Amino acid sequence: MRVLIVGGTGFVGPPVVRKLSRLGHAVTVFHRGDHEPELPFGVEHVHAVEAAAPVVAYPSALTEIAWDVVLAMFPIGEQDAATLMRTFRGVARRVVALSSGDVYRAYGVLMGTEPGPPDPTPIPEDAPLRRTPYPYRGHADLPPMFRDYEKIFVERAVLADRDLPGTVLRLPVVWGPGDPHGRFASVWRRIADGREAIVMARSYGGWRWTHGHVDDVAEAVVLAVLRDRAKGKIYNVGEAEPPTMAERAASFARDRLPRHLAPDPGRNFGQDLVYDTSRIRADLDWRETVPLEEALRDAAAWEESRRDVAPRPSAGEYAAEDEAARVPSTESWSASTSSSAARGSAKEDS
Repeated sequence: MRVLIVGGTGFVGPPVVRKLSRLGHAVTVFHRGDHEPELPFGVEHVHAVEAAAPVVAYPSALTEIAWDVVLAMFPIGEQDAATLMRTFRGVARRVVALSSGDVYRAYGVLMGTEPGPPDPTPIPEDAPLRRTPYPYRGHADLPPMFRDYEKIFVERAVLADRDLPGTVLRLPVVWGPGDPHGRFASVWRRIADGREAIVMARSYGGWRWTHGHVDDVAEAVVLAVLRDRAKGKIYNVGEAEPPTMAERAASFARDRLPRHLAPDPGRNFGQDLVYDTSRIRADLDWRETVPLEEALRDAAAWEESRRDVAPRPSAGEYAAEDEAARVPSTESWSASTSSSAARGSAKEDS
């Protein structure tokens, strides 16, 4: 099979490329050339400034080749998704595009942009979507391209083309070695510093959000690329039974918190983001491939390697956390554990 990957050099892309190459498929990666991760021998690279997201133009060399599948790793919104479909109509047999669980109305309820009560979970692929578009406009800390970020529009473009069948994967929170976002950096920093407890707000500690290890997510992407029965389908990807955030950190939580740990008052943590992943498991026979203990060890090693670059809480913040952990509270989410148990459990879930 001949596969063109648009992107493919970030976090999820390299394990996808490695898996496809190891299975004997011809893989070409279209990217800017700013990042050159170690990829298997034989993988072709096409470098162009046009590969910067959002991708709204492709070099003619890519349309002179017949592709079995074009995999879009990070389509942003309506413009680049439409360009993708228009460019490869008549050139490729299928398109696979990566989307996100942030398309669901439940995400809007969490963020305070959608009215009404929380949606039931687990959230299936046919659950209601957000009505308020552009979820990240106004976030000054994000790159300008996120002004036009809207995966709902990506999905519509990819699935609406009669001549070029599309598949959409709605990804969870992706974690593991190479995670540029440091999903567990805060927890690991406290474990590495020998903290006796990791303090959380009760509302956040009891909240659930579907995660997926990077290699397991990559396996799901590969299956969607290789299996024609994925045509026209939307798949949620992620763990079958997400733990609470407190269980992930093996911590305890209280409502009396130091200010730096208080949850964002604009978030409705009564809305879990638990995705129903039964469809991809049944249709594409997807299963987690990385044993949990191995995944946790690898993630811990990754965070340890970033120990000197990850933000470190100040002495004042740690003092406030110590005080929060000592104050008796009838509203505590759960009882505190002993120092050794807290550290051991946290290490297991970091």
